Amino acid sequence: MKLLLSVLAAHSLVAASLGVFDNGLGRGVISIDDQAELARKTGYDGVLFAGTAHIPEMRQALDSRGIKFYAIYTGMNLSDKEPGFDPGLPQAIKELRGSGALIAFNVNGRPSSPGADADAIAVRTIRQVADMAAEAGLRVALYPHYGMHIARIEDALRLREMAGKSNVGIVFNLCHWLRSGDEPNMALRLKQAAPHLYLVLINGADHEGDWDRLIQPLDRGEFDLAGFLKALHGVGYQGPVGIQCYAIKGDREEILRRSMTAWQKLTR
Repeated sequence: MKLLLSVLAAHSLVAASLGVFDNGLGRGVISIDDQAELARKTGYDGVLFAGTAHIPEMRQALDSRGIKFYAIYTGMNLSDKEPGFDPGLPQAIKELRGSGALIAFNVNGRPSSPGADADAIAVRTIRQVADMAAEAGLRVALYPHYGMHIARIEDALRLREMAGKSNVGIVFNLCHWLRSGDEPNMALRLKQAAPHLYLVLINGADHEGDWDRLIQPLDRGEFDLAGFLKALHGVGYQGPVGIQCYAIKGDREEILRRSMTAWQKLTR
């Protein structure tokens, strides 16, 4: 029996739990407590929150329902006169101590000074964020976002290596990866990302198009999510998985329930 259980565990695609980005919970529309309750009643194991404000309220709402605080989403803009992290981030990191939450960090824009080294500016801030996170026992996950300075998996990997910090990894963000046109390189990209992968964000999607086609509920879209999850399992990933819900139209509770049902089928 023990051998059989070990074999079954080895062949499960990924951990059965699933988190949700707060853009699917009514961010800015309903209260933090109501967002946490929506996550609970639709069966989600964790939540990713955008921004650095209201961390204590978020933690309390999640903790009281047994939901994990997967990550906060923040970043920097290289176009700023003095590029750097969100002024609220140091306090947010202190408030996240002991939560295990990731600091999902994007890098946007381009330097305003001609000839400035964008990577060097970004890495200086990433190191500062990594050091603050390390003091609180947290990790930083560089977040590829189409159209930003960190736009592709390769960009995140390059800056992670340049930063040289042991608590800096990356996010594999399915919709932004598809938007970059990198789908033919899925196996290679997952292999490259795997040693440094802290978080995976998925959604239903077509193979190409605008965001309305690249971000859909998990039960919609042409993209082979089952194949992606098998490939993810194949590179040994066992970390958190969340769903991206940006601009999906419709009743949010229905969308979350449909996506959870699809996830349960995919992982069975």
